[in-house]
Amino acid sequence: MTLAFLNGLLDFLTGSRWTYPILLGICAGDAVFPALPSETAMIVCGIQAGRGQLSLAWVIVFGAAGAFLGDNTSYALGRWIGHPVVERFFRGDRASRRLEWAKRFLQERGSYVLIVARFVPGGRTATTFTSGVVGLRWHTRFAPFIAVAAVLWALYGALLGYLGGRIFRDQPLYALLVAFGIAGAVAGVAELIRLLRKRG
Repeated sequence: MTLAFLNGLLDFLTGSRWTYPILLGICAGDAVFPALPSETAMIVCGIQAGRGQLSLAWVIVFGAAGAFLGDNTSYALGRWIGHPVVERFFRGDRASRRLEWAKRFLQERGSYVLIVARFVPGGRTATTFTSGVVGLRWHTRFAPFIAVAAVLWALYGALLGYLGGRIFRDQPLYALLVAFGIAGAVAGVAELIRLLRKRG
């Protein structure tokens, strides 16, 4: 991720009337196309809220709504066309390992993994998709947990950016780099905990 890209994203996600729908679309699409930078978009919008260009409350609402919508789309894909999608998108060794991890974790730990996986790199799509594949009951074991995960994730990303935007009000790129550093550290700790539990 280059500085030019980050600067471009900062310029793109400003106080335009299209910012909130774009944020919702990125956060929703990321569940199906993980290459979309949903966490980056949340942090950037949080920074812009800290600089007074966006509403922090609306950033959280649209981010959480997009995340919830995307996770349900991933679940539906797993539920209704799961096996062809598995063959098409989870053929690689790394993708297959993440899918197997999600299946095992859902069986062993229950639905709360849906909240944890939101903060594990690559865990969100594999876990929500697998929930559909294994037929996890939507209204009792999937939707409530995904709703909580979406809100916590949106709060985390937006507030991380907001604090950076307040501290580095005139230097948004510094705010973005600091926020990414913290987010990377959190993701690293989550992955380390997962690996230690797997070995234990």
